Amino acid sequence: MRPLLFILPLALALVTGCTRKEAAVAPPAAASVPVRTSLTVGEFLPALIEMPATVRPVERAALSAKLTGTVASLPWGLGQEVKAGELLVTLSVPETEARVRQAQAQLAEAARAVERERTLVAKGVNPPDTLRDAEDRLRFAQAGLAEAEAMLAHASIRAPFAGVITGKHVLPGDLATPGLPLLVLESTARLRAEGTVPEQAASRLRIGDALAVVVNDGATPISGTIEELSTAADTVSRSVLVKVALPVGVARSGQYVRLQVATTASEALWAPASAISRFGQIERVFVVEDGRAILRLVKTGRTTADRTEILSGLHPGETVVLAPPAALRDGQPVTSQP
Repeated sequence: MRPLLFILPLALALVTGCTRKEAAVAPPAAASVPVRTSLTVGEFLPALIEMPATVRPVERAALSAKLTGTVASLPWGLGQEVKAGELLVTLSVPETEARVRQAQAQLAEAARAVERERTLVAKGVNPPDTLRDAEDRLRFAQAGLAEAEAMLAHASIRAPFAGVITGKHVLPGDLATPGLPLLVLESTARLRAEGTVPEQAASRLRIGDALAVVVNDGATPISGTIEELSTAADTVSRSVLVKVALPVGVARSGQYVRLQVATTASEALWAPASAISRFGQIERVFVVEDGRAILRLVKTGRTTADRTEILSGLHPGETVVLAPPAALRDGQPVTSQP
């Protein structure tokens, strides 16, 4: 009995000591973090469909030869910029050069004949008709020389506009024939996204309207302007061709983009784009509930300049944290500030 009486006070002392020690090391309450907040909003907006499109230049030229000849000079490579009127290709055309020399000789002979006939007519040796015939032959020779020189000018191929070389099909020494593409030149000053949209959606579009274009996945769509809109629908695909002018420098020729076209209206839930943070493939939002930041996983849809559509994970009227601090944790107290 005495051992029990001795052990009982000792056990009580140990329990009391442990309790005090645990109370001494209990962590302090987390400090409240000041955050900016906003409300989610449900709106009836036209649903958007994304249609594939390709970026193409407004000005594009496949330069070909008008004469048969050998490529004598082609100093340009792919991607090089050229100015309007700059010499791109020089052809060696000895037959055309010989024709020019022949026309020059014929013109000189006709000019001498006119001078000779003019002298003879003035002396009364020949009638005036012979002078008129000589002058006709002179004009004919002048036209022949002009034609030969015009043909020779085609041996020098120049840039019709300022742009970039995007295709090169021959090298110096190759034979160039009429219709054979030598170079492809594209202007970078004006680019358009060209694609087709369903005929029902196209009925709401007009030339001059703004149209959103998705250039890169995950990026905010850019605003383009409809420049051309076909009045006829394709009988097979039931779609209409549309060409949308793009701002300078946002895309490159041949790039794949998507046109965002409005269809029938439907309700959508929107949250500020800055409220959404991403961790790998996971999209998340902090919602303020009872003064604490609660982490929610969400699924997003369309993105505008400053808002993102929420497909799941949130409800209308909930308060979300804008640009959440990196140190913010699930369940941490927060204080809303303007």
